[in-house]
Amino acid sequence: MRKKSSTNFQNQQILEMSCGLSYAVELLNGRWKVNILWNLDKGINRYGLLNRNIPGISEKMLTQRLKDLEVEGLIIRKDFKTIPPHVEYSLSKSGKELVPVLKQLCEWGSTVRPITSLRHHQQ
Repeated sequence: MRKKSSTNFQNQQILEMSCGLSYAVELLNGRWKVNILWNLDKGINRYGLLNRNIPGISEKMLTQRLKDLEVEGLIIRKDFKTIPPHVEYSLSKSGKELVPVLKQLCEWGSTVRPITSLRHHQQ
């Protein structure tokens, strides 16, 4: 986290306000966010299901990222107010609009992985 008074923070703010791409990348920045969105699109909508379907994510991180995505307006949290607790997550309108972009990124990543990972390992 950058200090709000730092030049780096101020430059990032300027980029996000003036460039849609920079804003989008910053919005999706953070490990696991795209994985959560991807799973929600597939219909996996409960905390336990998300936790089982995203290998390697900790409960703490899943909870934090779900909160982040809700605050950012990409997902909706519905609490059924029952005992035991029943909560479901779904994509918001903005989250649904992001899905085709994520699918294109997935295809692109699969295509370039052999090329870019080769270069990465040679350095």
